[in-house]
Amino acid sequence: MRYEEYTIEGRNAVTEAFRSGKTIDKLYVLDGCHDGAVNTIKSLARKQDTIVTYVTKERLDQMSSTGKHQGVIAQAAAYEYARVEDILEAARQKGEDPFLFMLDELEDPHNLGAIIRTANLCGAHGVIIPKRRAVGLTATVVKASAGAVNYTAVAKVTNLAKTMEELKKEGIWFVCADMEGEVMYRQNLTGPVGLVIGNEGSGVSRLVKEKCDYIASIPMKGNIDSLNASVAAGVLAYEIVRQRLAQ
Repeated sequence: MRYEEYTIEGRNAVTEAFRSGKTIDKLYVLDGCHDGAVNTIKSLARKQDTIVTYVTKERLDQMSSTGKHQGVIAQAAAYEYARVEDILEAARQKGEDPFLFMLDELEDPHNLGAIIRTANLCGAHGVIIPKRRAVGLTATVVKASAGAVNYTAVAKVTNLAKTMEELKKEGIWFVCADMEGEVMYRQNLTGPVGLVIGNEGSGVSRLVKEKCDYIASIPMKGNIDSLNASVAAGVLAYEIVRQRLAQ
């Protein structure tokens, strides 16, 4: 599979991509364009809950590799998304307590790819991301995951906080990374667990943080006040691994 295939340009190509059921993460439309073909594409996007962004012709020209975008460019998922149920089933099949990552509005594709790679290596059963205001499975993410996206399920949900409520009914509890929390070494991170990592700039959102059972901080001794999101995810994930191995 070639990464270039995941940007789709032109009205017919984009329309057929939606109608074939292909997962489209984002749709870019020429601002002010309201003709029939474009309105049809926008309607298909709404049905799939695709994020639609209106941009200038100059922006579309910059994004286009063919020069024939006809006012629409779609960014398709490089890989198909799993369901949350698939992640839970993966844990059941292995006879293990569920261990998953919840990523709250992560925007950097390199961070998402690195976290998927970490999730795979530390034995997590999957990664859950929100549909809106977050990066999806782009070609850059796939490359940054170093192949881990082939083995680690990534599910995309409409509402992260609501999904957490549903997962709590399955016995999963949640810990989020936040500098104001208790040091992670003093917390019991065993059992069915969801590790919540927030946005690179603003951290975990208020609504998602309220759904967390524990808030964990990583001890830091340097001159700056925070770790990169993917590094923080790795540090906390391996504390979870350490505690599981110690049981």
